[in-house]
Amino acid sequence: ILNYDIMARFRRRTCIILLLFILFICSIMMALKTLRPDRAGFGDPFGLGLLPELQQRTVLLDSKQNSLNKAQGDTVTRVSNLHSITVNTMKASMSPVKKLEEELSSPNYNFHIFYYTWYGNPQFDGKYIHWNHPLLPHWDPKIANNYPKGRHNPPEDIGANFYPELGSYSSKDPTVIEAHMKQMRSASTGVIVLSWYPPGMADENGEPTDDLVPVVLDYAHKYNLKVTFHIEPYKDRDDRSMYHNVKYIIDKYGSHPAFYRHKTSTGRLLPLFYVYDSYVTIPEIWANLLTVSGSQSIRNTPYDALFIALLVEERHKHDIHRSGFDGMYTYFATNGFSFGSSHHNWASLKAFCDSNNLMFIPSVGPGYIDTSIRPWNNHNTRNRVNGKYYETAFSAALLVRPEIISITSFNEWHEGTQIEKAVPKRTGQVVYLDYKPHKPNVYLELTQKWSEKYRKEQEQWLM
Repeated sequence: ILNYDIMARFRRRTCIILLLFILFICSIMMALKTLRPDRAGFGDPFGLGLLPELQQRTVLLDSKQNSLNKAQGDTVTRVSNLHSITVNTMKASMSPVKKLEEELSSPNYNFHIFYYTWYGNPQFDGKYIHWNHPLLPHWDPKIANNYPKGRHNPPEDIGANFYPELGSYSSKDPTVIEAHMKQMRSASTGVIVLSWYPPGMADENGEPTDDLVPVVLDYAHKYNLKVTFHIEPYKDRDDRSMYHNVKYIIDKYGSHPAFYRHKTSTGRLLPLFYVYDSYVTIPEIWANLLTVSGSQSIRNTPYDALFIALLVEERHKHDIHRSGFDGMYTYFATNGFSFGSSHHNWASLKAFCDSNNLMFIPSVGPGYIDTSIRPWNNHNTRNRVNGKYYETAFSAALLVRPEIISITSFNEWHEGTQIEKAVPKRTGQVVYLDYKPHKPNVYLELTQKWSEKYRKEQEQWLM
């Protein structure tokens, strides 16, 4: 009986101590919750969902908040100010925000990504631009008669097989530009290859966009990204007009901190220009601009740069060399579509470039489908295979140890090569493709994964 009483008292005492301990823990948790500041201002201002690194983001924001408390004392005010800076529209010369630097993957300046600012909507442009892309007829009238004609009718019906998370956006919308920069930075890309036409000029379905360049540069700088130019095949493009346009770009944008310069093997820092459809101009005209003895030579002038030509057919490699270009890229995200875009040809192209002191920049893409604007072009569709096609392209690129890898594309929605966030959508008789079973940001995450893998492998190449 004595032992029983002792055990009963012991159990009662243990329960009381345990209860007090639980109450103590609960009171501490309540106190901490009371002290925890409201961080609603850090939420995504565009309703786009948080970045994949959500848990890491929360820890970093807590850490950043503490340091702001010590510096200023007024946490809530500082958070509000930082949020207002983030959503400020088209503010000139934005400085990089340290919070963003710590929060996002570090940029890889050897990962270049093609970017298009040709989209418009009624809110910002008075009408839809590019989302209402026409259906392009086949060149053979007999085949063309078997397919529909007309234009797309946004916002429900757009000229793309996938549907963007941002909807039928305008490239002039500063919240869209900022969202794009955040996505590209989260993917650990470093250089934006901006599709560019001279002032007053545009592609046949678009409108001039040169006035957007300063805004793109400002937002790129905020995210510590760099911007280079993808010079499109504008009307009457030749050695003379190219000289004047390169001079225009460098004079107007060359002093911006986000303007990209590439460090060469000799230590020079030079602008770099991608030249789309370079093969439509004969080598002799390019040589006037790109060789030291050319009549319109840009070499050894303040406007000298690295010029990268598009290689489509195998014979183009000799034309590129004769023209005086500094390298070649392949652009198309369709393995097997052209000699240049076929992965199994990259090793021989890299060997040719190495032996002729040229840069080889393979272009990788997540897939290809353009039947929303070319309904007869099914044979060039490349299925994404839930990301496997993209990873196969990266693997093929790394095998040739390139100095730079280019990505086709961030947002070429018409050709279905985008890695921008896309969402499932069904409207009327149109069912858009999507990234399921993965999240809308899956291709950003895959890009970030391969950016890190490239960095690690490049360190080994250089040893």
